[in-house]
Amino acid sequence: MRDWGAAVTGMGIVAPGALGRQAYWDLLSDGRTATRGITLFDPAGFQSRIAAEADFDPAAEGLDDEEIQRMDRSAQFAVVAAREALADAGLEPGRVPPERVGVSIGSAVGCTTRLEDEYVVLSDGGATWDITPERAAAHLYRALVPSTLAVEVAWAAGAEAAATVISTGCTSGLDAVAHGTQLISEGLADVVIAGATDAPISPITVACFDAIGATSRNNTDPAHASRPFARDRDGFVLGEGAAVLVLESRDHAARRGAHSYAEITGFAQRSNAFHMTGLKPDGLDMAEAIRTAMGRAGVTPGLIDYVNAHGSGTAQNDRHETAALKKSLGSAAYEIPVSSIKSMIGHSLGAIGALEVAACALAIENDLVPPTANLRNPDPALDLDFVPGTARKQAVDVVLTVGSGFGGFQSAMLLTRPGNGGGM
Repeated sequence: MRDWGAAVTGMGIVAPGALGRQAYWDLLSDGRTATRGITLFDPAGFQSRIAAEADFDPAAEGLDDEEIQRMDRSAQFAVVAAREALADAGLEPGRVPPERVGVSIGSAVGCTTRLEDEYVVLSDGGATWDITPERAAAHLYRALVPSTLAVEVAWAAGAEAAATVISTGCTSGLDAVAHGTQLISEGLADVVIAGATDAPISPITVACFDAIGATSRNNTDPAHASRPFARDRDGFVLGEGAAVLVLESRDHAARRGAHSYAEITGFAQRSNAFHMTGLKPDGLDMAEAIRTAMGRAGVTPGLIDYVNAHGSGTAQNDRHETAALKKSLGSAAYEIPVSSIKSMIGHSLGAIGALEVAACALAIENDLVPPTANLRNPDPALDLDFVPGTARKQAVDVVLTVGSGFGGFQSAMLLTRPGNGGGM
């Protein structure tokens, strides 16, 4: 029976305030925020008019005119990140037999931006129900079908094994990386290009979150609007971006002398079967996912050096997550630093889980815990070590990262330093 796990040997990043792996880590370790007023469309009239946008020029990032026309912004993010990840891993297309290279991409809202843009054109801004199909863009169908995201990455990577899109809301990124790890563990691929992408900063998405009151309305101070675990938090800040990882079995990585940032050694997911947007304050569902992931990785609470929190900046999430960490980690929960990078790069829905996995691998690589920015007024009901404001230099050998998504999705993943043991 094969051991479960995979080595992370390459990564590519498109993030708010940072394009590329090194720029991303510099932003996180410096504790800089990338949240600001929305510029991608006119947000006048919306309750929340702030977001974490990526300063992304597809032509400057190497995409040609046909690719730019063909791909939604989310697909552009994914392809640019995949190309960086493959170069970082030293895996140019063709080096591994294509039938042994798979793809696993997560996304919560797929190509929503392109679909909305095209609807505006075809309906004269919503003025008419009658549309002329001939006016539709040649590649509109690609925007409708979520599988486009995996297809585009597979083309960029020359990958001919399984190509899959995972869409489980805000846990999509974590779940897609876990699915890629599963393909490696089952021997179905030697290399998997895994990660997630979302570009949801569009009128329809902002309207949806306005309707349920989930996003921050701190429009006068967007740089400090994302405040996980703070007494004065008022919702999450929408973000965008992509993170793509190259996953390999430990043996495959060793045979080609690849550098490994970290090893994925444990994963579990649960669903609370409770409410579309609500969470039970006891955190039992997330706690069960954490306990199962730790068991799979062969990790006890005292071995965990850092917890990368979901930390969205909503009151119910903060209570739920804090309770889950206490239930699953026991007294060790009070000794382990916990932080939320959403305080700096916002919440990019399906993409954020992959961006957080990348941050965890870089924390292991650099022995540094990124901070929770903007945590100046802690909620007294939340009594864990949330690493306020400033990154913390310390040994980081084992990291737990967790995600929580609308619909009751709960996911937990363990990453360990290469050669540190665990489920592989």
